[in-house]
Amino acid sequence: MPIEAGGAGDDRLTRRERFLYIERMDKPVVQSARQRSAPRDRLPSPATRTDGNATRAAILRAARDRLVEVGYANLNVRAIAREAGVNHALIGYHFRGKQQLVLAVLDEANRELLERQERMYRGTQSASEQWQQACDFYREDLKSGFVRLLMELMGASFHDEQLRREFVPRLSQWHRLVHAAVVAFIERSGLELPVSAEAISAWIVWFWTGMEAGTMLGITEKDGHQREALEAMATLLRRVEAAPEAPAKRKR
Repeated sequence: MPIEAGGAGDDRLTRRERFLYIERMDKPVVQSARQRSAPRDRLPSPATRTDGNATRAAILRAARDRLVEVGYANLNVRAIAREAGVNHALIGYHFRGKQQLVLAVLDEANRELLERQERMYRGTQSASEQWQQACDFYREDLKSGFVRLLMELMGASFHDEQLRREFVPRLSQWHRLVHAAVVAFIERSGLELPVSAEAISAWIVWFWTGMEAGTMLGITEKDGHQREALEAMATLLRRVEAAPEAPAKRKR
């Protein structure tokens, strides 16, 4: 008899399919695309499941909530399945294990927030206004749990080489986005600086990363001065914007 996960029309797995996949679910292995392909003689294609997308979305929401609440080290696929309201074998079918699941959670959040950030940089706001908007975004991301999610996966990546290989390119997406914004700002403002756009973008990215880590460690404003540093940068940018333009250099 097939094992049902939810109401009528939901994903179904036989007892044999459940046995084959549940035993692998908590193993922290990032598998290749070839390894992740399901054997055709054992599992039906996701395309044949009318509610597969809904099941996958429910699992992702539950995984994000659990990851933020208990952390990566304490994440358990059975608890995620209970919160999602699905059979835990379906997590193995959709994601093939804990690492692939948390990376899918990160990908979904990254995609949304990178698009949000790109829209801001494409706007007509000044650099100081964009910085202030980024500070507002940061407060939103603290509240939503995204910052904790990111720091949890960063911490887990320190001692898990396979996870690190997957995590670092995702983190680097933010660095590339900031670098492009810095280049655009320098060109737009006509500034002649003694440092490169790469150096400036590195200052910004690693400042934010360090501040996020410190906040998650519970370092308060009294000891860390995070809010003061954010406001100080906004002040510096406003001064740069208010400064008179330098006269054009004469051609010899």
